[in-house]
Amino acid sequence: MERLRRLKMKQELRDMLQETVLRRQSLIMPLFVVHGTSVHDPIASMPGVFHVSVDRLIREVKGLKETGVKGILLFGIPRSKDEHGSEAIAEDGIIQQAIRAVKEAVPEMVVITDVCLCEYTSNGHCGVVENGVILNDPTRERLAEMAASHANAGADMVAPSDMMDGTVASIRAALDQAGYENLPIMSYSAKFASALYGPFREAAQSSPAFGDRKSHQLNGANTRDAMRALERCAAEGADILMVKPALPYLDIIARARQMFNLPLAAYQVSGEYAMIKAAAEKGYIDEERVILESLLAIRRAGADLIITYFAKQIVNRL
Repeated sequence: MERLRRLKMKQELRDMLQETVLRRQSLIMPLFVVHGTSVHDPIASMPGVFHVSVDRLIREVKGLKETGVKGILLFGIPRSKDEHGSEAIAEDGIIQQAIRAVKEAVPEMVVITDVCLCEYTSNGHCGVVENGVILNDPTRERLAEMAASHANAGADMVAPSDMMDGTVASIRAALDQAGYENLPIMSYSAKFASALYGPFREAAQSSPAFGDRKSHQLNGANTRDAMRALERCAAEGADILMVKPALPYLDIIARARQMFNLPLAAYQVSGEYAMIKAAAEKGYIDEERVILESLLAIRRAGADLIITYFAKQIVNRL
């Protein structure tokens, strides 16, 4: 009789035979940066996540470095917003300030920057809007400027999240022209129009003033469309592909792992984080075990890197 339990009877043996392993080096911590001094304001819908000013950001990053986290993903909330998202490319913009400060204080930390206009525009949309429509080509040109601005400030990697057509190619050309041919692009390649972004939109103050983002983000019912989007980004020069959100789209992560040899990232988004936190607060689940199980699922599906708000909380368990 085959007895599968033989290899499960001892913890030490279970550890030796574990197929999927989470590494702290694979986790990327998102951080929200604002203007000001000594700002450390809680985000209501994301317990344990904060808006931080640059000085407090440095404290956060130093703490992450001590735990073994290697990378951060920066989102900036500007002092003021306008129709064109002007601060997105300003030399003294919040992200540009944050990049320079982190690279000076913790030079070994990998600083990745989100490249999208939604945090910076007064309408909350991901690009240049005219007559209620997001214009594709003016948007990608603007985002190429934004990426080059982040590179000039010292970013180690840029991460376009807009889902416009041709953005990766435009950014690659702009970076190469500016002398940053070795700076990689992590593209939000398969980003779905998900209901799980709500807490993020509170954190980034980026809810659309009208309409939605279904004209450019993916339909959750469409696998083939997601594969085309991933293939397009790979062809345009993305160095790392991404699937977002993670848990509802594990099948897409697995398909992407089979189809592409590029490194693959997955974003465990704000709604995934908030649901686990809320259920744990109610006592419905064991928070730490569920965090680890969810991260293992993402890793098992094929993600090399996981962007997660749990990085700081869980890294010492890995």
